[in-house]
Amino acid sequence: MPEEQTPTPDQDQPGQWRIDDLAQRAGLTVDTIRFYQREGLLPTAERRGRVKVYGPHHLERLSRIRELQARRFSLAAIRALLESERQDLVDGIFAGEGGLSYTLSDLVERSGASDALVDGLRDCELLRPPSDFGRDAYDATDLDVLRVAAELVRLDLPEALVVELAAIYVRGVEAMQREVLDLFAGGSGPRWDPGELAAFQAIAAGNAGRLLPLVTRVVEYVHQRTLQRLTLGAIARSAHDEATDRG
Repeated sequence: MPEEQTPTPDQDQPGQWRIDDLAQRAGLTVDTIRFYQREGLLPTAERRGRVKVYGPHHLERLSRIRELQARRFSLAAIRALLESERQDLVDGIFAGEGGLSYTLSDLVERSGASDALVDGLRDCELLRPPSDFGRDAYDATDLDVLRVAAELVRLDLPEALVVELAAIYVRGVEAMQREVLDLFAGGSGPRWDPGELAAFQAIAAGNAGRLLPLVTRVVEYVHQRTLQRLTLGAIARSAHDEATDRG
């Protein structure tokens, strides 16, 4: 009676790749793929007899991992992002992020900001640790905001004032964005039934990349108009007080 043989995966058939075939297709080493599996980033292989095989969903996941790593996300953040059911929302919120990476000393050197100014901006949480955003390094966005702060100081604004200004905005924007998230989560605003809320959230997640720039323009408009209105009010009150004092 002939000996029973274990089927051999077909390297050209989807879902029939050995780990070395998957590594070749993904442009990675076998050790790297096994590392991703140990870290919980890559699903386990399917067993076909005595052989473990991989398929297109594994290759797609590896491509996604490499993309997120290129955007400087930490492994813990990558794991959370991969497990998220709102990939469109994640991609929209983090679009354009990543690229170049910097240490804190790099930021200080390249921005022209003093150590004291940078320390103050870190204390008020304008410049937060990269880990707060799931990253392992600072990026170009962080460098840009420090250059802005340094430019304000060059316009003769005291460093302490710049830090306090940053602190005011940090507190205000944090509170505002929490309200916005609560609105989109259905905790405030229109009364939704569960089906309508789920449909709305799916649409919002799918359009996050286009929604964010539009909402940002609304915020910029409100910021500018509010500043203009309050400035005129302060000037009018000052003129009234001066006239009262003269009278």
